[in-house]
Amino acid sequence: MAGEESTILLEALEGLTLEDFQEFKKKLPHTDIKGGWNIGRDELEKVTHPSSLISYMGDSYGEGAAMDIAISLFEEMNQRDLAEKILDEKVKEYKQKYTEHVAREFLQYKEANSCLGENLSVRDRYTNLTIARKSWDQHGDEPGDVSSDTVTTQTLFEPSKDGQVPPITVLVGASGMGKTMTIRKVMMEWVEGTLCTQFDYVFCIDCKELSFSKEVSMVDLISKCCPQQRMPAGRILGNPEKILFIFDSFDALGLPLAQPKDELSTDPTEAKPLETTLLSLLRRTVLPESSVLIATRPAALQSLGQCLEGKHYVEILGFSPAAREEYFHRYFGNDSKADVAFRFTRGNEVLYSLCVIPVMSWTVCTVLERELYERNQLLACSKTTTQMIMFYLSWLMKHRVSNAWQNLQQFLHKLCSLAADGIWKHKVLFEEKEIEDQGLNQPQLLSLFLNEKGLEKGTGHVNVYSFSHLHLQELFAAMFYVLEDQDGMVSDSRILAKDVNMLLESYHTSRMDLNVTVRLLFGLVNPKSVEYAGEGIGCRISLQPREDLLRWLQTRPRGTSHPREVMKIEDLDTSHLLFETNEKSFVQSVLGSFTGIALQDVKLTLYDQAALCFSIKQWAGLLSATLRSCSFHQQHHRQEPAKGLPRQSWRQEELHSPLHPLCQALGHPGSSLQSLRLQWCGLTEGDSGALGTLLATLPSLVHLELGDGALGDDGVRMLCAGLRQPGCQLRVLR
Repeated sequence: MAGEESTILLEALEGLTLEDFQEFKKKLPHTDIKGGWNIGRDELEKVTHPSSLISYMGDSYGEGAAMDIAISLFEEMNQRDLAEKILDEKVKEYKQKYTEHVAREFLQYKEANSCLGENLSVRDRYTNLTIARKSWDQHGDEPGDVSSDTVTTQTLFEPSKDGQVPPITVLVGASGMGKTMTIRKVMMEWVEGTLCTQFDYVFCIDCKELSFSKEVSMVDLISKCCPQQRMPAGRILGNPEKILFIFDSFDALGLPLAQPKDELSTDPTEAKPLETTLLSLLRRTVLPESSVLIATRPAALQSLGQCLEGKHYVEILGFSPAAREEYFHRYFGNDSKADVAFRFTRGNEVLYSLCVIPVMSWTVCTVLERELYERNQLLACSKTTTQMIMFYLSWLMKHRVSNAWQNLQQFLHKLCSLAADGIWKHKVLFEEKEIEDQGLNQPQLLSLFLNEKGLEKGTGHVNVYSFSHLHLQELFAAMFYVLEDQDGMVSDSRILAKDVNMLLESYHTSRMDLNVTVRLLFGLVNPKSVEYAGEGIGCRISLQPREDLLRWLQTRPRGTSHPREVMKIEDLDTSHLLFETNEKSFVQSVLGSFTGIALQDVKLTLYDQAALCFSIKQWAGLLSATLRSCSFHQQHHRQEPAKGLPRQSWRQEELHSPLHPLCQALGHPGSSLQSLRLQWCGLTEGDSGALGTLLATLPSLVHLELGDGALGDDGVRMLCAGLRQPGCQLRVLR
């Protein structure tokens, strides 16, 4: 034996009289010990010094058990001061080792995309979430709704407005909202002494690991938290007000939370069925002075509300706009890459809005990190909005509570029908009867995609449901039109008809609110999306609607008032729809019907530019491009060009020009562009290099208009350098 405990025991034995020392040795062989063997009397006769006796005890019983035996024998001998002193040291030693164990388990973690052996720091990655305190009859708000009292991990265990610190706190959040990460943050700050300092012990229990437990006591549950150490249970449980129990993934247990009170336990050492032991803690019949934090999905919220006496719970609503940007910087660790990735995402309303969900922010960052690694810029990003959302859904499927795969597929078909019906009817709230009529009343699956919300109706109370985000409802609505029907599915006259043409025509003529649904529909018929749906979600997507989508884009009214005029595309929407398909042959088939593009008064975000450049690169028949009063967001922060810029710096200035990606796309191999008009687009000196390169490398370009630009002297010189190149065939410059 070694360490402080053995030193204290040695001091205790050395302080005994010879008579007491002999009595201690005499009692030792009669000790009942599990997992070890007693020291024989003959061996004890040879032991004459306390240090030798401690060594024998350690070898025979193990260090932890030896200390427990010594404490027990001292109490029998009425040497209570010695027993108390050793016990104090044992508790101190246990707490130190337990704290070290928590630090190892919680301060670092692995993500799904981590390299082998790579651990991430909670301190470096954790980003503050919006967490709201709500009453039990108020839940299911849209992510980002901060109308309720907000709390943080620092104020989670502080008194609420009524001055009360609830003994039981329920932390609610849909899958991927950051419950487990928040718990890691709490555990980390407890170890560091910056949070929960009122607790001597914080025991975190992962309920997914308890699912198959049968009979357990509270002592058994605590022992699971630090399995390598013998726990001084009596001393720890003797101060229950100093203990915080945390239960993560509580909904995974699926336990009934209603039992007669006389069946509940009052003894923390008594082993009972798992549900009885947990309910005893929640109903405060065992360790009533302790505190409890329960992290759960919304599925278990209603039953918990009926079981607990508290008035409030707290709900994770996701990332605020500022937190989304902070998360990107924490993820990348490189300010330049983080800035590019965030501004690219910020320019995509659908993705940016979905990034309120922490795991969606992680998904987007993971995809964009790979894109930056492979291409060093995002304007040639190969991943569409649809594909990123499919990655997120695939993550949800991997983290679902175990269900039969067949049941899941049937559920998703019905869910898509509900989503589409809601989109057509401008409906985002669904009553309980609608959920039941659709056959969706499966709480564990339902809580993956829908939030439950309590509403007052007349004198009563009803539950309504909404998708965890509007854009997810729009994705499922789009999936409704392309999912293959399963064998054995019975047609229902109440279900919306899968008429893709009616959807497209309604969008074109009167229902602009269908924009996201239609865009995601185009993305779903991309072969990669079909593959993701099959492997990640298990849904078969039909490619049959592709022909309807192709025909619609080819034949919808074009931007022309006379048959002899150039067939122009006059909206950015077409580029976004084509970008979502992300398939060259499809894009080329559509663009073959057009020879020009004309955009006016458009603020082109990085995502808009990626979509536009993707289309132009596949557009061999593009003859004219006109942009009037358009502005370009930049991939890199723009700096004022230095006066008298040396010639060798022109190329660098060109690369930082927001016009560079467009010029690069317009000059793609096989380009037939003849006319380019950039009028009132705020051109500056930095854009001249990109234009000069285009002039020098695209002999088909014969007409260039640069209205209302501020090219400056250096800009004119760079433009002239392009005009002097042999490849320049320009005839008109205005």
